[in-house]
Amino acid sequence: MLTSLQNPLVKQIKKLHQTKERQQQQLFLLEGTHLLEAAVTVDRPLAILCYTIAWQTKHAALSEQAHQLAARVELVSTDVLRSIATTVEPDGVVAIIERTSTPEPTFSSLGLVLETIQDPGNLGTMIRTAAAAGAEGLLLSADSVDFDHPKVLRSSAGQWFKLPMGMNADLQSALQPYQQQGMQIIAAVPTAPLTYWQVDLRQPTLILLGNEGAGLSPALTALADKQVTIPLNPGVESLNVAIAAALILYEAKRQRRADNS
Repeated sequence: MLTSLQNPLVKQIKKLHQTKERQQQQLFLLEGTHLLEAAVTVDRPLAILCYTIAWQTKHAALSEQAHQLAARVELVSTDVLRSIATTVEPDGVVAIIERTSTPEPTFSSLGLVLETIQDPGNLGTMIRTAAAAGAEGLLLSADSVDFDHPKVLRSSAGQWFKLPMGMNADLQSALQPYQQQGMQIIAAVPTAPLTYWQVDLRQPTLILLGNEGAGLSPALTALADKQVTIPLNPGVESLNVAIAAALILYEAKRQRRADNS
């Protein structure tokens, strides 16, 4: 059992709390039973599996499945587990996964495109919402928070492993082929003339949302076929970007369901 906080492996894992280290080591953290279950469901290989004896006793079946996917397994003390996790009260298991390059998602019906998203909780929530609403995937600008930030994974509630996701340094170039193929691009802009429910979202659609403070860049806004807004009562400056994504995605879902009924 690993009990020393000075153990080289423990120190290596703790470094993964930092974006720079995740990029250098090409590894990231997977914390908690729920996320581990999601990884096991898709047979995602684990570089390292760390767990406490109490966790193994409680989750014997999951532990056995995770063992089969793990290149290295370590039984650790509660103190060590707490030190390598980013959460205040971890539930007894932390896995380390290799970063792998994945192809960008391909869209034909409904997709979410995000520019310069900085808050990991927002991104994780939008991943979860996009999966729940039936989006085909999510495309993110390269200047956004990393997909494998620990809080992104936790906020996605396991959907991180199910929703196709990609990152692109030039969203404008990435979106133009879809536009040429007939997909409409809808930009959420505070000053738009149309509300989001006034647009026909039954047709193939890409939804653009921008940075939490600055919104969409002028270049992406200009690329959009239509601009929509979410009307707010006087005195309310804006909505959280994850809430905005949920409203528009579910309006698309509502329109499509009504069209099929």
